[in-house]
Amino acid sequence: MFKLNLPEYNPTLRKEEGKVWIFDIIRKKYIVLTPEEWVRQHFIHYLIHHLQYPKSLFRVESSLTYNKLQKRSDIVIHNRMGKPWMLIECKSPSIKLTQKAFNQVAVYNMTIGARYVAVTNGMAQFCFEAIDEPGMAVKFLESFPAFK
Repeated sequence: MFKLNLPEYNPTLRKEEGKVWIFDIIRKKYIVLTPEEWVRQHFIHYLIHHLQYPKSLFRVESSLTYNKLQKRSDIVIHNRMGKPWMLIECKSPSIKLTQKAFNQVAVYNMTIGARYVAVTNGMAQFCFEAIDEPGMAVKFLESFPAFK
């Protein structure tokens, strides 16, 4: 598929019904392989295997409601108390990470309320700490926070 700017891993793939499917270790099932799913699976493996984020605290493609519209968050990682800790929006590698992507994840986080918010297209990753004070600029982080 795409060569990403993330550590490589050996995904479990299968071909069925003329489509390629990738195994999602969080949802524990095969998902149709799209460019965005390729990024999502690589990013999940990066967070679990390289940053030691606990796999059991991940939720993938969770539904949320914003302004009476049904949306889906790509990845939500919860803290040990079950509260959203990090919200991650994944894009296809061919999509440039513009202000539109940051706005989208910020809007989702108004409902979710995670402390950290991230956006990735597999080529670039950005993480920032959400700030609840109106008019405050977000604080971009140099690296992803350690999970405590």
